[in-house]
Amino acid sequence: MNWQNLNFDWNQARGFLATAEAGSLSAAARDLGLTQPTLSRQVAALEAALGVVLFERIGRSLMLTPGGMDLLEHFRAMGAAAGHIALIASGQGQALEGTVSITASDAFSAYFVPPVLKRLREVAPGIEIELIAANDLRDLQRREADIAVRHVRPTQAELIARLVCEWTAHLYAATEYLEATGRPQVPGDLTGRVFIGFAPVDRLILRLNMMGLALVRGQFRYVTDNGIVAGEMIRQGLGIGVMPKPFAPHLPGVEMVLPGLPPIEVPFWLTCHKELLTSRRIRLVYDLLAEELERSGQGATRRASGG
Repeated sequence: MNWQNLNFDWNQARGFLATAEAGSLSAAARDLGLTQPTLSRQVAALEAALGVVLFERIGRSLMLTPGGMDLLEHFRAMGAAAGHIALIASGQGQALEGTVSITASDAFSAYFVPPVLKRLREVAPGIEIELIAANDLRDLQRREADIAVRHVRPTQAELIARLVCEWTAHLYAATEYLEATGRPQVPGDLTGRVFIGFAPVDRLILRLNMMGLALVRGQFRYVTDNGIVAGEMIRQGLGIGVMPKPFAPHLPGVEMVLPGLPPIEVPFWLTCHKELLTSRRIRLVYDLLAEELERSGQGATRRASGG
């Protein structure tokens, strides 16, 4: 290895990679937690060290030059290697202290993660939690989170996924709404009713149509990408919406509509990078989340069977 030729540092490389992926210095600076002038200096220093112009400015955006394009994949490989080193190092930690990041849907984060955090505080008060309440899928391979609660099984070989439980989702509405408009007795009674949709709403409508419900887009007067907001819209009597059964106890005044309809299955996959489960703190949080999911799933089963 000719160490004399390696005259740039990792911060400069990371700055270039973040800027190339974000498309602008301002966006990349936010991603890295830096000021824009600091990031600009890092990129300029890398260009000087390599003797290559990496970006050209087009309006307010930055475009990679041909030289920058040629180097991008090599820097991505460098970033992946650095990320893998960080994963392995994190997995070696045996102390029950430090930060663990969890990503889960907004509604699950609000209703079901806090009991886990209370238990965690009792058994390992030195662990700090960063909870990313979001409905998009975060990239665990790039350490956007340590643990994810997902409704789809990941396909990446580096990720360990455990099917912890399966909930069911049903139609719900506020008792107030049903008393004012009448309780549907058969699927045909849903014609003309107002519905609350969860984005992407066209996918939801297709799923409901496959269940034999002749619903059309015009019935979905209210659409949101936030599960907590959707639940509150249902509770406020704005219309009928789909909701997982375990959420219902958190929304007083709502009831199931047409309980004889086939349920929508909602699987829960608890996911983590395989290198991280050797960390005691991450494994502890992972196991506590699994226990809470299993408990909530068993509770939903008992309620569905009348037990």
